[in-house]
Amino acid sequence: MKTIALKLDDEIFYEVEEIKRELKVSRNSYINEAVRVYNQENKRRLLKTQLEKESALTIQDSMDILHGFERLVD
Repeated sequence: MKTIALKLDDEIFYEVEEIKRELKVSRNSYINEAVRVYNQENKRRLLKTQLEKESALTIQDSMDILHGFERLVD
């Protein structure tokens, strides 16, 4: 495990303290879980952006193939 120093705004700190107290978990466990969830969300966003870019790159090829099939049917 790695140790880090973390500075939180007072408002965020007090909110964390209140929630972790109600959940009966340690501050360390709570913050670790929060970072894990945040990382998952950002990975999804990055994947979405990558898929959108790759989709945009292949759209013209897909349209060309579709028109080719349409000419075969006609």
